[in-house]
Amino acid sequence: MRKPCLFREIRKALTLRPRHLSTAGASSGGGAAVKRVTRENFAAALEELRRLVRASDFVSVDLEMTGLMSAPWREAFEFDGPDVGYLKVKDSAERFAVVQFGVCPFRWEPSKDSFIAHPHNFYIFPRKELPVDGSSYEFLCQTSSMNFLAKHQFDFNTCIYEGISYISRAQEVEVRSLYSTLEDKFHKYLCYSEEAGDGDISFSSTSDVFFTERMKIQFSEWRDWIAQSSSGENNFDRSSEDSKLKLQTDFYKMRPAVVLDGFSSHQLRLIKLVIRKHFKDLTFIHTDGEISGKKKVVYTDSENDKALLMEEVLEDLRKEREAKVQSAVAFRHVVDLIASEQKLVVGHNCFLDVAHIYSKFFGPLPPTIAEFSNRVHKIFPHIIDTKHLLKTDLISQNLMKRNSKSLSSAFALVCPHVACDSKITLSVSRPYVKVEVQTDEAGSNSGAKHEAGYDAFMTGCIFAQSCSQLGIDFKLHSAPANLAEHEKLQNHMNLIHTTRCGSTILNLSTDTVILDPSYSKYPKLVLKNIVVIWGFPSNLKPIELKEYMRKSFGMDSVTMICFLDKTAALVQFSKEELVAEFFKVKNSLEKSNNVVAVLHPLLKVLEGGNTRAGDYETYKRICGSRISKVLFADQAEAMGVEWEVVAPETEKELNAGECGRSADEIDGEKGLESDRVSSIERILNSLMSHESRHKKRSRTV
Repeated sequence: MRKPCLFREIRKALTLRPRHLSTAGASSGGGAAVKRVTRENFAAALEELRRLVRASDFVSVDLEMTGLMSAPWREAFEFDGPDVGYLKVKDSAERFAVVQFGVCPFRWEPSKDSFIAHPHNFYIFPRKELPVDGSSYEFLCQTSSMNFLAKHQFDFNTCIYEGISYISRAQEVEVRSLYSTLEDKFHKYLCYSEEAGDGDISFSSTSDVFFTERMKIQFSEWRDWIAQSSSGENNFDRSSEDSKLKLQTDFYKMRPAVVLDGFSSHQLRLIKLVIRKHFKDLTFIHTDGEISGKKKVVYTDSENDKALLMEEVLEDLRKEREAKVQSAVAFRHVVDLIASEQKLVVGHNCFLDVAHIYSKFFGPLPPTIAEFSNRVHKIFPHIIDTKHLLKTDLISQNLMKRNSKSLSSAFALVCPHVACDSKITLSVSRPYVKVEVQTDEAGSNSGAKHEAGYDAFMTGCIFAQSCSQLGIDFKLHSAPANLAEHEKLQNHMNLIHTTRCGSTILNLSTDTVILDPSYSKYPKLVLKNIVVIWGFPSNLKPIELKEYMRKSFGMDSVTMICFLDKTAALVQFSKEELVAEFFKVKNSLEKSNNVVAVLHPLLKVLEGGNTRAGDYETYKRICGSRISKVLFADQAEAMGVEWEVVAPETEKELNAGECGRSADEIDGEKGLESDRVSSIERILNSLMSHESRHKKRSRTV
């Protein structure tokens, strides 16, 4: 465990420095005022946020995480189909933690012709507060991501010490089920039912016999004294009687009781046995619902009174546990609020954000992208990805044509009236949507980019301006009834980019994935033409691999090559039959020892004898594994994936295919293969002849 002093030492470098607050609109410059929410002010902030979200027209969100990818090969590549892209996002959401959650409700204010924004920056931390999933939570930290957070003044101390806890809905169900089982056990425990072992307690020594007899005498005297006091025969003088009885008298639920302090667990079991066997009007109870809670013996004057006491104890236990559950749910109340209000949710390039939200606050991520889409859409029926919105808007496209596509860059270009000083010269050719920030002075700071609350604010501003550029005139509506239902947004609703490179789009409404029509940088992806190769020499360069493939299978045989890491790559062939030929040639070369095979270009890829290969389904299976290794080759080895698993299936397919073809076709292909071998033999003869001439010259010299 890290010592608190360590965090105190780094706090000077990592704590967000206070700045002057912006109580006016963000257009006044210097950054918008963002409400900072921790455990200390969470309860009050949540109540205020309920009002703001319910009155809002849309809510923008943004997350900050401890990392993005657990290994280099888990990065999003152009070769990744939607299914593999989802598996990589799923792995990231399951392994890394969310440490900041930005929420910014936006409401149109007709009297000001402006949106009113309320940015909130929540520090959250997966603190262990309930008995679910082992002893504690674990998550990965990617060094580049942690350095990025530190560079932008992320307050790690606030996150760890004051971050708001949370559990998912699935974890809450698990805890409640566990508590229900424990309640049944406690009911038996409280009601004197025969508990396992209680009736069979044997005295391990003579001291146990003396102890039980002494307890029986003391409790008998104490009970008689209580009964006499209740009947009015004696005045109730607790201090004097306690000194005589050697028992500490207390009250529990308005009833006389003895607090059992200073006894061992074995002695407590003996006391419980004595009470159950000899005293019908005394009740042994265990309060606080925990093993470390207080044990007491309570006097009841009737069977009805005893039953009432049991019910009161159980009710207290239920209330205490419910309070613990609600305390553990904590930040998830914010996510539940947004979901229950069915608000339009706006994010920027938010596929990973949505996956984190589902994983952290609802339950385990499903195995397929279609099932993920279906579940998310049921929770959040209206989602807008501003990255998609910007790519479909001509004005925004022209503005961002030669600029970075990051959120802060988009904000500066699309919303210069908000992002920059008011003195900047703005274009008069397009109207700008005004945005005013409102937040209380207490607990607020001037927002900065890459702070989740401020990033959520920037995302909302971009969306508001994009709506205007789509032709939505907020001034025509005194109060937009439901922005999510606006006809001009329907072509953009529930469409989110599945990768940060943005080649495919997930339609949450239909659970389908489509290619981004504006994306044409690379050749078309054909999954059945792809092979994954791993374990080749680490000094092999991409251009060399491509050259060896072309020499082996033809100059037009390869359309794309993508290195996953230094010893693994994806290769897309131009034709599907080349995939089968690749496996056949690889298998043949690994078994052959003739001199012709030694000169085959593919042998450069097979050097070392550790090169393995598989089809796209093999790649997908490896990406979907819970095992996490840095190198793809190590990942495949840990999973027990070998090329030999794929090769027999490939050979069967080739044989089956040959059975269905004519003899001329087969002979023709054999002729081509013979020509290829003859060509290699000619090269070999030429090399040998050249070497012979070189030796003759050397001797002459």
